[in-house]
Amino acid sequence: MKHSSGTAPGIPSQRQLRVGELIRHVVAEIIARGEISDPEIAGLLITVPEVRMSPDLKHATVFVTLTAGGDASHAAKLLDRHVKFLRGQVARKVNLKYAPDIRFRYDSRFEESARIDAILRSPQVAQDLKGDDEDGDAT
Repeated sequence: MKHSSGTAPGIPSQRQLRVGELIRHVVAEIIARGEISDPEIAGLLITVPEVRMSPDLKHATVFVTLTAGGDASHAAKLLDRHVKFLRGQVARKVNLKYAPDIRFRYDSRFEESARIDAILRSPQVAQDLKGDDEDGDAT
């Protein structure tokens, strides 16, 4: 079943992906250049791995994570304090009919994948895998 936008429900359109990527670059650049005048943000190494746009392009969810560890959810809250400034910068640098409302969320995917890697490398899993090899097929 397709929506009026021509894509299946829940799958972002090419336009959503393209606009999200443009906004991701603008926000990441602003953070990297230290254009946000907040000493708490200046001390953090924030990366912007993804921006998800709503189908109408009026809402942007900016996912952030910290390169050097720390509380990424706190970083998202710090950035939320400067959303008005960031929205203005996005409006100036990205040619859209409307400047999207921006909200920040922390991206837990990297932490989750590190946790899964640690589990897979654990002695218990290695022992289970070794046991599977011994029980394995006679091929």
